[in-house]
Amino acid sequence: MMNNKEELKKKLSPVQYEVTQNNGTEPPFRNEYWDQFNDGIYVDVVSGEPLFSSKDKYDAGCGWPSFTKPIDKGEIEEKEDRSHFMVRTEVRSKHGDSHLGHVFNDGPGPEKLRYCINSAALRFIPYDKLEAEGYGSFKKLF
Repeated sequence: MMNNKEELKKKLSPVQYEVTQNNGTEPPFRNEYWDQFNDGIYVDVVSGEPLFSSKDKYDAGCGWPSFTKPIDKGEIEEKEDRSHFMVRTEVRSKHGDSHLGHVFNDGPGPEKLRYCINSAALRFIPYDKLEAEGYGSFKKLF
């Protein structure tokens, strides 16, 4: 995993860097994955750790990718976020320590969670590329 900020600035686009390293937020409805529903998994753009499955993705109408749950709750960390005069729960990747987005309790699933995640924090691996990209064990999710 890269911790060197200069290496990350070279690897990531400016919006990816701003979101993952500076707790930024990309614009709603103008990001890569908000309206994509192809089969595959979403991994941390920095560390590559698997985070979310397209099977748990839904259209929350908010303009960002929304999921009912992570692939493995142990791969994410939740922290209280009191920025912008609000109290929210921030979601970060455990190993990459990337800011991903926030989780809210207004989702459709049994746990009523909505993981509202920035596309810029994610890289999508389509189902047919899982094996080639080293994520073959996740084919069982589909």
